[in-house]
This record gives sequence, C-alpha cells and structure tokens, in this order.
Amino acid sequence: MARTITPFLMFEGAAEEAMNFYVSLFNDSEVVNIVRYGPDAPGTEGSVMVADFTVAGQDIRCIDSPTGHDFGFTPAISFFVECESESELDGAFKSLSDAGSVLMPPDNYGFSTKFTWVNDRFGVSWQLNLV
Repeated sequence: MARTITPFLMFEGAAEEAMNFYVSLFNDSEVVNIVRYGPDAPGTEGSVMVADFTVAGQDIRCIDSPTGHDFGFTPAISFFVECESESELDGAFKSLSDAGSVLMPPDNYGFSTKFTWVNDRFGVSWQLNLV
C-alpha cells in the first residue's frame, strides 16, 4: 500500500530555478534537499538529479531530465492554492503569470469571490482561490 503521494515535476534544465521561484511565493515553503548530477552521471553536471521542496506545506519533488522529451506540463494537472488574503492571491498571480499565460483572469466566477488560473513561465499550471 502506498505511504505517500508526492507531486513530481520534470524539467529540462530549469528545475532549480523553478523550485526556488515556487519557494519564494508562499509561506511555509523551503528547499529540503538537492542532489546534483556529477561528472560521470547521465545528466548535465551540476543540474538537479533530484530535489525535494515544500510549497505552502505541500511536499514536491523535481528533477532535470537527463534526456529531452516531446512533452511538457498540461493544465489537466494543476496546483490548487487556497489563498488566505486577496493580497496573497494578487501577489502570486502577478509572479506566476509573469512570462506565463493566463487561462482565467482574476475574477468572481460564482464559485469563489476571487479565482484565477495561470500557467507559469515553466509551463506548470496554478489555480489560485481566495478562501
């Protein structure tokens, strides 16, 4: 039986940048562990072989893939963030949408007083909801 389920993000050279960006956005966030590719490893030396981090209390794992691939992230899977204040939602929206794409701009959609959905500059999808 599974003990945990952890979101796993695979990047092609941007894992550390993305991880540090995500950790900077929300309270209760930190980089927990980074293991880097060495000189004889299959990935680019110094890039992220595996890293564990926490965003708003959620454990996440990421890597820099040692090989290229023909797929990326999709909004079919997203991080759903319950924001405690409008300023928190607005700040996260501003940062996440910068060089990304807005799927649903911040607004009252009837199910929430303020909600937005964005793909960040790395292609990861985020839904931000005002509690």
